[in-house]
Amino acid sequence: MNRQPHSSTREKIVADAIREVVSELRMVDVADYIAFIRLERFANIADIVDSATELYFMPGALKLGHGGEAHATWSSLPRILLDLELRPRGVTVYFTLTMTARHASVEVNYVAFDDPSDDPFENDDFLKAAIRDVRIMKTEPADMAK
Repeated sequence: MNRQPHSSTREKIVADAIREVVSELRMVDVADYIAFIRLERFANIADIVDSATELYFMPGALKLGHGGEAHATWSSLPRILLDLELRPRGVTVYFTLTMTARHASVEVNYVAFDDPSDDPFENDDFLKAAIRDVRIMKTEPADMAK
């Protein structure tokens, strides 16, 4: 897939916004993720994502997308990839969350603005504001305040 312009900036915005949710997701045993993914029990993973999200975002703002992947081999640490959708009003962000033993990262696949501006920086600011609006606790990471 071709990356959209400004994806790296939006990856940072999304990563900062979901930091606490990722901490909650990492409380689930990696073996559970592997089992659910291998057995295609994506409803179970959707429930995990919903539970991890409910303290930080309004219902429906962050949810499991089309599935995920589990990479577990004898020679490397497990790696879990979850397709997620962040849906604040006016924008939808389709992204992949990758979790490993020591790191988590976000790769934005596509951002769809309902009414995009010609100025990508205005779109970035709109995304930040839209995410703030769906957070339950209006406090935000320092990087999002900018």
